[in-house]
Order: sequence, then C-alpha cells, then structure tokens
Amino acid sequence: MLPGDDRLVVKNGALFMCSGRDGDVKRDREAGEGIYAYDTRFLSELRLSVGGASPIPMSASTQQAFEAIIDALIPVTSTEGERALPKMDLSLRRRRLVSDRVYERIEITNNGAETTTTVLGVTLSADFADIFEIRATQGRSLRDRKPALEHFEDGVSFACTGLDDVLRHTVVTFDPPPTDLGIEGSQAIASWPIHLDPRQSIVVDLVFACSLGKNRSPHIPFDESENTCRAEAAGWMAASTSIETSNHAFDRMIDATMRDLHALQTPMNGGRITAAGIPWYVAPFGRDALLTSYECLMVRPGLARDTLLLLAQYQALQDDARCDAEPGKILHELRIGELAGAGLVPHTPYFGTIDATPLFLILAAAYYGWTGDVETMARLKPHLEAALVWIDDHGDADGDGFVEYERRAPGGLRNQGWKDSHDAIVNVDGSPARGAIALCEVQGYVFMGKLGIAEVFDRLGEHDRARTLRKEAGLLRAAFNDDFWMEGEGTYALALDGDKNQVGSVSSNAGHCLFTGIADDDKAQSVADRLMAPDMFSGWGIRTLSSTSVAYDPASYHNGSVWPHDNAIIAAGLKRYGRTEDVERIASVLLDASMQSPESRLPELFCGFPRHEEDPYVVYPVACIPQAWSSAAPLMLLQTILGLVADVPRGHVDALRPSLPAWLERVTLSNLRIGTDRVALAFERHGDATALSVLEGTRNIHVSVREG
Repeated sequence: MLPGDDRLVVKNGALFMCSGRDGDVKRDREAGEGIYAYDTRFLSELRLSVGGASPIPMSASTQQAFEAIIDALIPVTSTEGERALPKMDLSLRRRRLVSDRVYERIEITNNGAETTTTVLGVTLSADFADIFEIRATQGRSLRDRKPALEHFEDGVSFACTGLDDVLRHTVVTFDPPPTDLGIEGSQAIASWPIHLDPRQSIVVDLVFACSLGKNRSPHIPFDESENTCRAEAAGWMAASTSIETSNHAFDRMIDATMRDLHALQTPMNGGRITAAGIPWYVAPFGRDALLTSYECLMVRPGLARDTLLLLAQYQALQDDARCDAEPGKILHELRIGELAGAGLVPHTPYFGTIDATPLFLILAAAYYGWTGDVETMARLKPHLEAALVWIDDHGDADGDGFVEYERRAPGGLRNQGWKDSHDAIVNVDGSPARGAIALCEVQGYVFMGKLGIAEVFDRLGEHDRARTLRKEAGLLRAAFNDDFWMEGEGTYALALDGDKNQVGSVSSNAGHCLFTGIADDDKAQSVADRLMAPDMFSGWGIRTLSSTSVAYDPASYHNGSVWPHDNAIIAAGLKRYGRTEDVERIASVLLDASMQSPESRLPELFCGFPRHEEDPYVVYPVACIPQAWSSAAPLMLLQTILGLVADVPRGHVDALRPSLPAWLERVTLSNLRIGTDRVALAFERHGDATALSVLEGTRNIHVSVREG
C-alpha cells in the first residue's frame, strides 16, 4: 500500500468521515481524521478495543463511496500447558455507512472451537474544530473548546456553542445499549461484555448524528439507509455515460472516478456542486468546480449546469477589498463553519481567484456546445455579461490588455491562479514575483472564454457583441505571443510581473496555453517539446516546474510536483496541436499511477521525483483523496483520446483524429447525452488507425470523424 493511501474516506451529501484504514479515528494521527459536516469536525475520536487490545487490521475497502468494510483479527491468549499462546479465533468486521448520519455496524465472530469471553470497548470524543484550525494546526494543539458531554441509557451527546453563537451537536446511539457507559474527561467510554460460543457472532450498532442545534431528523435503520444509498448511487450511474473498454485497469480507474464524483456531490443553498476534495476542501471552490465540470462534460453535462447556476448565485455584486471581491467576479471559496460565521476568515465567500471568472465563460460555452440549452444560457446571460465586464475593467486594471491579480484582502491569498501556494510564482533566480501578476494560462482562459461566449451570443442573436469579443480575443492572442514568448527556452513565461517583466521560470502553465488555443502554431510545437523534455516530464507526468529551476522541489505543492488534472488539461492541448503520441504517453503513465492505489484512484498530486523502473511514485503526504479535478482527469483524457467535440447548436459531433493507444483496443460509450439525443458510439483500433461506429440514437445529431 502507498503511504498516502492510509486514509479511509466515505462521504454522502454534506457528511463525510475520514479514518485510518484500521477504521479508528485517532487524535494522535495528523491526517484530519474525524466525522465532518458544515466545515466542522463533529467527532474527533473513535477507538475500538477488544479485550483491551486493538484489533489487527487485515483489509479495508470502499466498494461504494458511501460505505466501507474493515476486517480485522482479534488476538486472544490461550494457555497450553505452562505456555501462553496467542490465538486469532475472533474476527471483527466493521461496516460503515454514510447517509444523513454515520452508521457503524460492528460484528465480532468466534471462528474457533472454544467458547470465548472478552469485552468490546469504544472510546469517543468530539472537539468541534473548524476545518481551518485543523489544516493550520497539524502537529500543534487546537483551541480547547470543552464541549458539553452527557450520557444516557443508550448513547452519549457532545455539544458546543461556537464563536458564531451556533450550537453544534453530536449524538451517538448504541444498539444494544452498553453495559457500562461513563465519562472520563473529554471522552465517553462504552463497553459490552462478550460471550461467544464457537461460530457465534454478536452485532453492535453505533449511529452518529451531527446537527446545527439539537434538531435531529428521524432515525432510519441501517438496512433501510443502505438500500436508499445504493438506489441513489445506481441512479447516478444510470444517468451518466457508460464507458466500457478492452482494458480492465482502465475500466477500474473510470469506475473509481464515477464513484468519487458521485461522493463529492454536495448540496448547497438549494443547488448542488462538486466539492473540491476530502478532507480539506469539502466546500464550493469556483476554479475546482468549473474545471471538474468541464472534465465531466462527456459523461455528466448536467454537472456543468449545476455549477454555473450555483456560482452565478454568489457572483460578486460590489467591491469589497476584505474578501477580494469586485463586481462580476466568480468566487474562489465559500465556507460556512464557525470561523467564517464569526468573521475570522474572509471566506463568506472569498473571491481571491484570477481564473474562476474566465473559466466560468469557458464552461458556459462548452456546456452550450454539448447541450444546446438555450434556456439556461438566457438565464446565465446577465452573469456572463458581468463576468466579461469584470475581465475588462477589474481583471485588467491597468489597461495593458492582460488580466492580472494582486491581493487586497489582509488574510487573502498572495497567489491567485491554480498554483496558489505562497511560493508558487517565482523568477528564474527563485525570488517571488512582485506586483500585479499576469499568469500565462489566465490570458489563455480569457482568450478561450471570449471566443466561446461569442458563439453563444451569436446563437442568442447578439451578433455585434460576438464580433467584438472575437476581435478582442484576436488582439489578446497577438499581444500574448509577443510579450510572453521566451525564445531562449522555447516556451511561454510563467507570468509577467508588476513591472511587465517576464517571470521566466519554465512551468506546466504553458501547457494550458496549448489547451486554450492562444499559442501561435509556430510556437506550439516548441512548447510541446519543452513540456515533454526530461526536466519537465518525470515519468509519472509533467511537472509543475522544471527540475532545472532554482526553486524546484519535487516534494513541494506546486514547484515540481505532478498533478493529474494539470496533465489532463495539457494533454488536451497537445491533441489540439497534433501531438497524439504525447497524449498517449501522458495517459499511459497516469493509468500506471492509478494501478498503484487499492481503489484505482488518482490522488490530488504526487511528488515529482524521476520514475525509476518499477518503483511506485512518491506520495505527497497530505494530498486529498479523492480530489475532484484529479478524479475527473481520466474522463478528460479519454475524451481527448477519442477527440470528441460537440456542437449541438449546429447539429454535429466530431471525433477529431481519434487515436486509441496501444493498450486500448476498444471503447464503447453508451447513454452519451448530446443535446436531447442519447447516443451510443464504439471506437476500435485497427493497427495504427481508430474506427468510429455509431451504434444508436443519432436522430438530431450528425457524428463524423474529422482528421483536420
């Protein structure tokens, strides 16, 4: 098992749980373990013991994102003559289920030939820590809240009123009630005597209900909740595009992707959005939700609609430096926990992102291309107009034609692109870039966004507006290729600083310029060569920063690590400029990476150390798993391989230069939603050529292969 896979994560709706793979939640492990909802940890400790000892973990799995099974053996000492011998006659199975509450079904079985007597113990505590505190205090003490702790016949409750005057409440019920239930300091300790004949089992159920205030929904039995969860998951899969291929490992990766994306769906303000990642980012993040929805267009175009409508609700209406807000801007992050409610963090929402607003335009245009949904476009039109005004007026505050960021909020982010760690945007000498920063990829997003929205406006009858947007995009492209190009490096500068000097680090950001199409044709091939060179390509993917850079650190967050979503975006750009072999190479190594995870998942990121033969990749220790845009990366990679481009308003879908890699002979897409049609397509490789067959459902859409 990889070191980064020692967390067991289950989620459903707004509620999720992280534990060790032994099933326990331990306060002395720095992995953010606990039960969470509403940006709060409602349970911070859950320890099981049998006979005073911890069970010995054997396996842990999450076949569905909302449930887990943990199996363990229980050491029991028997006496043979004068010797005490350890025996493993007792087994323990924990079945964990998350619905509107967390269920834990504990089953202990005597597999031996002798009667066994022992004691099951459960230790619980709740700290009600805010997610910001947990992230910021890894290895340090949390603020001591001293929650109120009460016990009753069949359970225990924890309660705490926060600095925001909101009561947070956790109720744990036991079935059957424990024989002994007491309180020791901040912990509740329950125990059950166990007497098991051979082949006999005992079951103890724990139920954890988390709430704001003391209002609790009616209790639903474990089996009924499980059936409901399974039905919801089956409905999610049935409404999604079905993907079947000739490669079992690839199918497993896609299956993990779909399960994780279902788990990350989170209700918010009457809508729904894909949370960014577990455990740190179970919240609306503009950039993450927009890019994830874009990656998922081939399988779940409805995610894009949900994302666009929810983010439109929170689009900034006024200028507020305290949260980096300006009219028309799309949010970066929204939090609803104690610290946000008390005004101690600016995330209510926080708008410190330079790229979410142009990405909002990109997703809207792409969603329209896949669905032809004129009604939603009309509903979004005022928000699209406001986003365009923000780009031209606030995004380009100095009027030089490029969109820049500079932090205004005292507690805000220094860097506001997707590489938003404090040291991510560095000069060649390793010093941080200063002043208002114009990132190369952001100019590409603006270019792509304006061209895409021009198509939408044309369909809505706004032809003059569309022509203006196309003209603006053309001027931006020309200026960008003049000012960002580094002839000596054969790629684009990471950024321009506040003095309009190039931030000359060689980075993966330039690959996004291929994706957006802002790169001139005569420069794109050089950029592709640079991205695939050994200092950028680690063997596990394209690094965020060249290994020859002074600031390179393969174990950093953004200065040399490898991010699957970054590679998926770059692969789409490589395909745009005809680099099919490079696309296959990236897809191949990410498939290899997924095969090293027990659940066939791709993590948020991994370290950028060079790949050596059969050694696994080096795990980034606090990466989110699952993380939305990494989970969705295989979908974008597959769409890139197949070359699918939808233009429903014009009535056609193109497969642009489809090319299945050597390890993939066949791909079948069923229930593919294109406009109002449900389509089935089959791709099959014959030597170096890939053939497309339309199996069913193209009443209103013409599907064809395009080589140009």
